[in-house]
Amino acid sequence: MSRYLRALVVTALCCVTVASAQPGPGRRRWGTPAVPYDGGLTFVRLRWTNGTYGAPPVGMGVNFWMHEYPGAEANLMSVLGNFTLVDAETDGSLILSFDDPDLFKHPIAMLWEPGFWVMTDAHAERLRAYLLKGGFVIFNDFETSQWTNFEAQLKRVLPDAQLMTLDQTHPIFSTFFRIDRLDVPNPMNHHLGGLTPEYFGVFEDNDPNGRLMAVVNYNTNLAEYWQLAGRGFFPIDAENTGFQIGVNYMMYGLTH
Repeated sequence: MSRYLRALVVTALCCVTVASAQPGPGRRRWGTPAVPYDGGLTFVRLRWTNGTYGAPPVGMGVNFWMHEYPGAEANLMSVLGNFTLVDAETDGSLILSFDDPDLFKHPIAMLWEPGFWVMTDAHAERLRAYLLKGGFVIFNDFETSQWTNFEAQLKRVLPDAQLMTLDQTHPIFSTFFRIDRLDVPNPMNHHLGGLTPEYFGVFEDNDPNGRLMAVVNYNTNLAEYWQLAGRGFFPIDAENTGFQIGVNYMMYGLTH
């Protein structure tokens, strides 16, 4: 199995040139081609712009919701397309706001930095509708006291939602790859250094045996493993586990 795990990182590296492409004709402002809907799986990143940290650029013109863009999604979709039978779009991705009607065409969406996430009441209603109609959302990249804001915003979307701890026995961690461990250590020289990753789920009707509507990566940033794969920043085992979890998320969202 180890040679296959190592191949994950090698495969991801194949799309580094795509991830670093500059904006050009027919491209979205942030650098990747605007991908028309064709029935395949396109990576969707959720844009939120109403908060203090969401709207104004935070250093070098990058908003918090843009972290790891576009390398993270490019590398993950490359791995997904190479290791599964999913028709994964690898030539671009989408950035959609909550009120974009195209959001409902896509079964999976990912939101970065929910510790700073703020939205309007209308956006909360749209996200609620997306989740209740079968959408699957991945929340990623926040830690410690940022939980308070995340939970408050989530309660605006689903007032009765209970955040339940997920461990490796949940089917999402064996949907494609069997994940042996979830406590992938954060580098000690990182702002997440020393924190233990935790995973939570939001279930329909708060039934832990029911449909998982959202998964929460807390005290970790899986997308950083995707974006920086093969560059020597992280141990290869940690990178591979990050990709495995990401692939499982996508497969689960497609099949549940």
